[in-house]
Amino acid sequence: MDVMGDKATLFETGRFVQPSGTEPARDEMVDMGEAAEETRLALAAQSGDAEAASVLGAMLLRRGDLDGAEPHLRAATAAGDRAAANNLGVLLHQRGYPEEAAGWWRIAAVAGSAAAAHALGRHHRERGDEPAAEYWLRQSAEQGHVLGAYALADLLEHRGDVAARHWMRAAAERGHREAAYRLARALDRTAGPGEETAGDNAVAEAEQWYRQAAARGHRRAALHLGAILEKRGELKEAGRWYLTSAKDGEPRAACALGFLLRDAGDTESAAVWWLRAAQEGDGNAANALGALHAERGETQTAERWYRAALNAGDDNGAYNLGLLCAEQGRTAQAEQWYRRAAYAGHREAANALAILLLQGGDTTGAEPWFSKAAEAGSVDAAFNLGILYAGRGEDEMALRWYERAAAAGHAEAALQVGIARLREGDEQEAERHLRCAAGGGSAEGAYRLATLLDARRPPEPAHELGEIVQEKTECEEWYERAASQGHRRAQVRVGMLAAARGDVVEAARWYRAAAEAGSRNGAFNLGLLLAREGSEPEAAVWWTRAADAGHGRAALRLALVYARRGELAEGQRWADRAVALGPAEVAERAARLRDALREELFA
Repeated sequence: MDVMGDKATLFETGRFVQPSGTEPARDEMVDMGEAAEETRLALAAQSGDAEAASVLGAMLLRRGDLDGAEPHLRAATAAGDRAAANNLGVLLHQRGYPEEAAGWWRIAAVAGSAAAAHALGRHHRERGDEPAAEYWLRQSAEQGHVLGAYALADLLEHRGDVAARHWMRAAAERGHREAAYRLARALDRTAGPGEETAGDNAVAEAEQWYRQAAARGHRRAALHLGAILEKRGELKEAGRWYLTSAKDGEPRAACALGFLLRDAGDTESAAVWWLRAAQEGDGNAANALGALHAERGETQTAERWYRAALNAGDDNGAYNLGLLCAEQGRTAQAEQWYRRAAYAGHREAANALAILLLQGGDTTGAEPWFSKAAEAGSVDAAFNLGILYAGRGEDEMALRWYERAAAAGHAEAALQVGIARLREGDEQEAERHLRCAAGGGSAEGAYRLATLLDARRPPEPAHELGEIVQEKTECEEWYERAASQGHRRAQVRVGMLAAARGDVVEAARWYRAAAEAGSRNGAFNLGLLLAREGSEPEAAVWWTRAADAGHGRAALRLALVYARRGELAEGQRWADRAVALGPAEVAERAARLRDALREELFA
């Protein structure tokens, strides 16, 4: 019911009687009620009520009054109360008399007490008597005792008994949070790369148990639940569980929350959680803090956090220290840190160490580290080994490592395999690898794939300039992909294809892009296009650039331009240049032009 006005106002109205003194607080009222109940139970116990003595003894035991509880529990036990026998066992165990406690637990367990059977089972396991422990824990579990089911599952799991899963599930279903967490972890481990449907079902069930344990305050369950949700893309809910776990003191959750916040653009909040995790000994968080400070140019602070990560047992700390030193030109220290991480099994550090040694001219020292990194699964190291062997002329060994890296998705390695297969004449395998390279972002791979496809297609009918044809072949799409990545030969080829379609504007755009990037063919073709459009002066500019870069046809074109203008000496100079540059056909024509210009010049 809603109350209008505050309490003081209601007192003043006379609707409530003003208390003469201070009312007892709620806790005091509870204490008074417990005291009254204790008095009632004590009177009943004195009159010989065994049940009252048992309840009173349990009440005093919970309170920690062992001296007061013991006589009541012994009296109730003597009267045959099995709950009292169990509690008497608990009391004696707390006093440091485990064998006497076990005797009373046995009496209670034989009488049907599931709690006593659980306690007795725990007692036997602590003493190494696993058969007896299993017997009594099974008695407890089969009576539905949740702690008994969990303890039995733990014992069977320790032995590797498959029945452990059944009892762990039974405990979890009765609300045991640690059982729910361990069941989820077991399901997680079985959801490997086996059958896809079975794996998905195991992950879904694991998530369910993580949720149950996390809802009951299990911080590691909340961490794993957050990881499942993050992997699925449900970042908002993942963040909530990470936050719950982090607040409960789980450093890995604080670290994961930091990465989630960083990816969302909130670097400052991420740093707060990384700091909290790092201070609690999380090496991954310390590395993240180091990387954050390194990005800001705060190298001393970055180095401090990398060292903290290393001290926390994270080998990435040594690797990151190596990277930091290498960026600063401290090569000797970089090598030292790379070696430390590499000896600890860090594959990327082994690869980085090998590269450092190779740059210093130590090929012999680099090779074993490349091999170690590659064998440990480093794709880059496998590719680098391929380069190393290719440089020695050991093509077969090089191809073997290129193939290994290509199988793991390395685009440049796939390109090298594709080129090798082309040399062997295996176009089908070459195309497969070139597609992998091109799909992985290799501009050269896209260009070579396009040339392979281009060689197969039938010739197309010619088009007049200005007559645009919209259809593009697959090879042209690959040429365009390579061209858009800055591949000059691809840019020239795209320009040629556009010109063949009659798209002058597109052709000029790609020719210009190639020419400005230093392509002499691009400059020459752009000059041709401009000349056809009537812009011979601008065409001459691009032909000059091409000829200066060694393009014989461009030099011949310039010789013709200057000859038509009447600048015979300049025409003769470019004709001489064309003769020197070739090819043979161009050299022959240029020689004839040069001789004609010489005769005209000295006539």
